[in-house]
Amino acid sequence: MNRYPLWKYAILLVALLIGALYTLPNLFGEAPAVQVSSAKVTVKVDASMTSRIEAALQQAGVKADFVQFDGNSVKARFADTDTQLKAKDAISKALNPEGADPTYIVALNLLSRSPQWLTSLHANPMYLGLDLRGGVHFLMQVDMKAALTKKAEALTGDARTMLRDKNIRHAGITRDGNTVQIAFRDAEQRTAAQNLLSNQLPDVIWTAQGEGSDLRLAGNLNPKAQVAVQDAALKQNITTLHNRVNELGVSEPVIQQQGLDRVVVQLPGVQDTAKAKDIIGRTATLELRMVDDGAEALEALKGNGPVPFGTERFIDRGFGPIIVKRQVVLTGDALVDAQTGFDENQQPSVDLTLDAKGARIFKDLTRENIGKRMAIILFEKGKGEVVTAPVIRGEIPNGRVKISGAMTTQDANDTALLLRAGSLAAPMEIIEEKTIGPSLGKENIEKGIASVTWGFVAVAAFMCVYYLLFGVFSSLALGFNLLLLVAALSVMQATLSLPGIAAIALVLGMAIDSNVLINERVREELRGGATPHQAIHLGYERAWATILDSNVTTLIAGVALLVFGSGPIKGFAVVHCLGILTSMFSSVVFSRGLVNLWYGRQKKLKSVSIGQVWKPELDVTPEKTDVAAKA
Repeated sequence: MNRYPLWKYAILLVALLIGALYTLPNLFGEAPAVQVSSAKVTVKVDASMTSRIEAALQQAGVKADFVQFDGNSVKARFADTDTQLKAKDAISKALNPEGADPTYIVALNLLSRSPQWLTSLHANPMYLGLDLRGGVHFLMQVDMKAALTKKAEALTGDARTMLRDKNIRHAGITRDGNTVQIAFRDAEQRTAAQNLLSNQLPDVIWTAQGEGSDLRLAGNLNPKAQVAVQDAALKQNITTLHNRVNELGVSEPVIQQQGLDRVVVQLPGVQDTAKAKDIIGRTATLELRMVDDGAEALEALKGNGPVPFGTERFIDRGFGPIIVKRQVVLTGDALVDAQTGFDENQQPSVDLTLDAKGARIFKDLTRENIGKRMAIILFEKGKGEVVTAPVIRGEIPNGRVKISGAMTTQDANDTALLLRAGSLAAPMEIIEEKTIGPSLGKENIEKGIASVTWGFVAVAAFMCVYYLLFGVFSSLALGFNLLLLVAALSVMQATLSLPGIAAIALVLGMAIDSNVLINERVREELRGGATPHQAIHLGYERAWATILDSNVTTLIAGVALLVFGSGPIKGFAVVHCLGILTSMFSSVVFSRGLVNLWYGRQKKLKSVSIGQVWKPELDVTPEKTDVAAKA
């Protein structure tokens, strides 16, 4: 009756081993490290950087625990902070000989002390949030009015181009706030324009205004389109911020939307607020210029003379120096989108989409410069680098540009990303900032661990005193639950914050409630006269429905916090929901396994150690006495 088949014990053993394996990295702590990442969006860090860093460390006589490539950066771990600082100086000197214009960001960081065999199994510790590790916090507000104004300016150019292409005469196009105003001299032309623009620009509501000689057409984005523009601006800003904060060497930055027009930026481990402000507030711009391939320019590239008048020297990524004319043909404002595609030869390409004004300028440019090269330059911090310089093969009339040539699919992806996320879609203002020191973070960790530890000890002590051996089983199940919860958070690479620690402490109290229900149900069956084996079986079976109901209702509340909450609330909800799921498994399946392992072998079980079982006293009914009624 109270025996598990072998496969159930095997599942519990595997769960115990996996839980211990993925919890283990959190016990090793962190070691000082140096992280190398790109300081320029046109420079990419790859696996070959590890050999350069190893050579620089060897030359400086610095020994690293390891140097490894990790996605888009290289990290080197060291034994102590003195070695870390010495290594940073050596790496900076080797990678950035020109200190005024660094090519790479060499940042101090912290890495787990976990042994390599654990890391090779993808067993990594949880990330620590801002309140536990220290760092900077910014609350930024996006200027949504500027985003709508920018869209209105683009619509003004689009309307002008469309009317000119269809030979519809007007008396001028202006922008009044976010409204596009088009003046006409006769009603027939206004009606034709209204029909054309309504079909071509469905997101704009065109309204006829004025009478007599003062005929106008007013265009405004419909409410749905306004929301879409604002949402797109916010998402592009978040993407751009993600690209920028990677330069700070932050292990797990938090960049997320808050409300309709705000973005929260949390950078754990960063203490230099001025540097963080400089990077996240950076502006990057794109420019299209023509390449000078004349004889004088070629001689200048060979070093036989100065660059021609009206030109500049830039570095073409992957190809070296290039001479580009100073005249700007187009800017990044005309670029609507940049995606990866394939040309007619099925080779990787970058597909650009320009707005109406940019398409008209680009049509004239390509018609007049067939066979010549055009440079796309990205400016950042006043420094410009050529992203690509393709040859113009023919006239491009529709604003859809395809750039192809000697590039791989990865090169095309990188170029599209640079062109697409070079600058913020709308201005942002920092409305709140705060810095949390590492000492405060360490104190928060110690207090959080103490609260969880003492909470566990108090609950376990009560259960052992009140339920004796069954209390021991319940306490072991509670420890198994904590092990599974930490392992699950580590596998998910969740960011643990103070609200998360509070949720762990709360989960411990909630998880033991299931075992209390089970133990009391077993006691009730014993009081009812059931044998010990029957009481154990019925206690677990009949308590399960109540446990399921209570946990499902609590889980619904947790899911609501997860869906509608943000920031610390969402962090609390993640731990809360995971804790409910692990507690249902540990309190029912694992504790039952322990009980079955201990008592299931005993066929003639006379009693169980579950504390005092109070039985109801016998019902003694007093003798009835007849009372004679007096007349």
